[in-house]
Amino acid sequence: MSAKAISEQTGKEFLYKYICTSAAVQNRFRYATVTAETDWDRLTQEHPWLLTERLVVKPDQLIKRRGKLGLVGINLDLQGVREWLKARFMKETTVGKAKGVLKNFLIEPFVPHAQVIHASHRLILMRISFAVCQLNCKNVLVFGLPLILASFIVGLFNLYEDLYFTYLEINPLVVTQDGVYILDMAAKIDATADYICKAKWGDVEFPPPFGREAYPEEAYIADLDAKSGASLKLTLLNPRGRIWTMVAGGGASVVYSDTICDLGGVDELANYGEYSGAPSEQQTYDYAKTILSLMTREKHPLGKVLIIGGSIANFTNVAATFKGIVKAIKDYQGPLKEHEVTIFVRRGGPNYQEGLRVMGEVGKTTGIPIHVFGTETHMTAIVGMALGHRPIPNQPPMDAHTANFLLNASSSTPATTRTASFSEPRTSHLNICLSFCHFVPSAKATTLFRKHTKAIVWGMQTRAVQGMLDFDYVCSRDEPSVAAMVYPFTGDHKQKFYWGHKEILLPVYKNMADAMKKHPEVDVLISFASLRSAFDSTVEAMQYPQIHTIAIIAEGIPEAQTRKLIKMADEKGVTIIGPATVGGIKPGCFKIGNTGGMLDNILASKLYRPGSVAYVSRSGGMSNELNNIISRTTDGVYEGVAIGGDRYPGSTFMDHVLRYQDTPGIKMIVVLGEIGGTEEYKICQGIREGRITKPVVCWCIGTCATMFASEVQFGHAGACANQASETAVAKNQALRDAGAYVPKSFDELGNVIKTVYDELVANGTIIPAEEVPPPTVPMDYSWARELGLIRKPASFMTSICDERGQELIYAGMPITEVFKEEMGLGGVLGLLWFQRRLPRYACQFIEMCLMVTADHGPAVSGAHNTIVCARAGKDLISSLTSGLLTIVSSALDAAAKQFSKAFDSGMLPMEFVNKMKKDGKLIMGIGHRVKSINNPDMRVQILKDFVKQHFPSTQLLDYALDVEKITTSKKPNLILNVDGLIGVAFVDLLRTCGGFTRDEADEFVEIGALNGIFVLGRSMGFIGHYLDQKRLKQGLYRHPWDDISYVLPEHMSM
Repeated sequence: MSAKAISEQTGKEFLYKYICTSAAVQNRFRYATVTAETDWDRLTQEHPWLLTERLVVKPDQLIKRRGKLGLVGINLDLQGVREWLKARFMKETTVGKAKGVLKNFLIEPFVPHAQVIHASHRLILMRISFAVCQLNCKNVLVFGLPLILASFIVGLFNLYEDLYFTYLEINPLVVTQDGVYILDMAAKIDATADYICKAKWGDVEFPPPFGREAYPEEAYIADLDAKSGASLKLTLLNPRGRIWTMVAGGGASVVYSDTICDLGGVDELANYGEYSGAPSEQQTYDYAKTILSLMTREKHPLGKVLIIGGSIANFTNVAATFKGIVKAIKDYQGPLKEHEVTIFVRRGGPNYQEGLRVMGEVGKTTGIPIHVFGTETHMTAIVGMALGHRPIPNQPPMDAHTANFLLNASSSTPATTRTASFSEPRTSHLNICLSFCHFVPSAKATTLFRKHTKAIVWGMQTRAVQGMLDFDYVCSRDEPSVAAMVYPFTGDHKQKFYWGHKEILLPVYKNMADAMKKHPEVDVLISFASLRSAFDSTVEAMQYPQIHTIAIIAEGIPEAQTRKLIKMADEKGVTIIGPATVGGIKPGCFKIGNTGGMLDNILASKLYRPGSVAYVSRSGGMSNELNNIISRTTDGVYEGVAIGGDRYPGSTFMDHVLRYQDTPGIKMIVVLGEIGGTEEYKICQGIREGRITKPVVCWCIGTCATMFASEVQFGHAGACANQASETAVAKNQALRDAGAYVPKSFDELGNVIKTVYDELVANGTIIPAEEVPPPTVPMDYSWARELGLIRKPASFMTSICDERGQELIYAGMPITEVFKEEMGLGGVLGLLWFQRRLPRYACQFIEMCLMVTADHGPAVSGAHNTIVCARAGKDLISSLTSGLLTIVSSALDAAAKQFSKAFDSGMLPMEFVNKMKKDGKLIMGIGHRVKSINNPDMRVQILKDFVKQHFPSTQLLDYALDVEKITTSKKPNLILNVDGLIGVAFVDLLRTCGGFTRDEADEFVEIGALNGIFVLGRSMGFIGHYLDQKRLKQGLYRHPWDDISYVLPEHMSM
């Protein structure tokens, strides 16, 4: 949603801070807020004028007409204000249908003024592009008003634009010789402009409508929504209600609420909300657990119902999102059964069959009654089942699996598409190119898409493009509808796609100019640009006369920017579909992006060939539901457009209805309107005036809004009635009176469409054509695997880490738990190397080993090579690798193996020493060049003391120390060195910590785990040497001649 109401205090703060006007704005920042936490002594210290001036006090809780309701205290002193508040503060008050507690008040200086309106008061209307200046204001206003007011209006208008207000009312506004006084203010700002206005807005608080409390769960979901690319909304209506919803899609969520209210459930409806835009498994889990937590707090004598509904998704993987819901149901299965919750599920879209199967399975395993339905069931039928108005089928019919649609038995040769309902003549490709190159449209085209329409896609949306190409192929198009892609974040290149069975390359351009120049046949731009870049990229696209249709997919574009785009498009004769849309589809011709969903839905809804029915909708998800309804009740869709859910769509219902009226192949029109706006009244006017003569079936969703006690902002930004005529109920009645076919509810929409269609068939207006099977389109490997239709041996196997989910997992432990348990580096190494959660002392020992092996000075070969590479200008990784290649890393493993073998064979320490001497082998881990029994290595001493103190057993270490006694008796420097101690101590650790079998412990030694300790530790030191050389800015190293002994052949010497 975009237009959000702000408090009067916030609105005035914005005005006082940022208005730029020569008019003196009086009483700037002179207001005080009173809440339950207010300390009156402190308040008067911060605002001393409270003690000296006459005052006005009023609630600041989005209440309209406060004066008429007796909620404004006027011309009072501070004591009078406190007395006035005593009778109202924290008291329940009824405003219209809403009941709420008055708990937030605003105190301001009283401004004496006459209660009159100036005789020259008039409405000022200015075009968006109108240059608002003081002179213009003075010319527009009736002569005689003070110049100070003209200056103020200029400043106010500029403020309105700069801070992205969507509504601003000052009433009354008092103008005196001293300046301008703003008494009461009501305002809304465009919340989607936060990325533009954050510096000026700061952290804006959006209060709930009066009569509805702000719940922490709503704030939690709002925070999830703000951090997600998906849409997550939650409004609590009645937390004690028995009917709860978890609906996918902004339009669908309204339809379900409508149906619940139509069937008498308004008083028991607990919440309104929606999740859409392909949320992740974790996001749907968080959303679902919030709903389940709320609904299992209080019991209801009749039990409770949860409606998990939705239309047919266009691109959301239903099975993936259901995983999060299933996980939440499992976590709450106890409370759900205790509160006697029954769950009803209806969903369609990509992989929905698997999602429904999993949902049904969880019902069986948990014992929770879960009734599952797919696209064979009308979208809102489950509401009637849940409320007891219709029976629950024992075994609902299930539509065929995705694979059955895609891998059909028809010939793989593309069949000729049926053209019985096709109106426009087949135009040659060359003619289209010429018309696009040389004709600048002065008016918007009636036909937006043809069989040879070509598009450029802005954004690296490979999945959407592949979907368009698959649609093209199944529609038997000669060529792909996508000519090129534009992606400014890479250089020009080619991107691989499939055209039926074969691979093709589509060009990707860094800038739009190159794409337009090289593809003059393109007349459609499909923009997947983000909400931040959509405006600029659309403006750029409209500079090219060849473009006559632009689809803007992004949701959340500020309204002011959208209105500028609409004005520009009207001037240039360009049709805009969107913003906040999935697009549109013309069966047999062209589809925009993800419209119509995946191929299984394209084929099931017969969108590969034209029918006789055209529709226009706001909602993208509901447009796919209309595809389903129309395909089941008529000969199919001719064209369908989702204009988008924003308050100001780029093209309107009437724009498309008039196109459909003028298209011979379209025989009837379906309109799915919505609460908010007045566009549907233009359809009424068109029917009355005879401009629209084809049958129009229309239903406006949002009829539940008039039944709610407080205002509810639905999922779409434009779904909010600002006056009675904008309600869905009023518009449905007006359409019915005008002669449109209007059902009693959305539940009956399919029946009305069928009735009208049957009449048209009966009178010969529609002659259904013979079905022609579409060509087979191969399924993508990745999707086939997702559906479980194929299997393939993996190229790699891993058992230590999984990064695929919402959270990184180390050996089965989520990364958050790793930090929560403070496992440290040693604990992480235990998980990744040994797949075990090691004891604390073991983790500490590992970290100590890394510390003592981190460095051994610059003279050793590994450090020396690292330094030489660093001084040669090499990067960190190259330098580190050079050093690692020349370290002697086998000492730890060799020591562990030699001592273990001797100890395990029962050989005495003396026997071991003698045998190694006899075999002419060194005892690994024994000996040091510098350290000796008289000059001990403190690293060894530190590790030895720790091991003796913390390890449960040190048999191998004791054995090694006995060997040391023998060797040092012969030579004092034949001590147990740090490599040897780490090697034997690690064997003791693996064998005695309780986490490994003897075979497992021996295997880790055998495969080189101990060497890993040395390599990891020494890498830290090498990196240190690299950084040291770079910091010291050391130049290229050249070894000195005097340190090299030149030994040449005798005859070559001087």
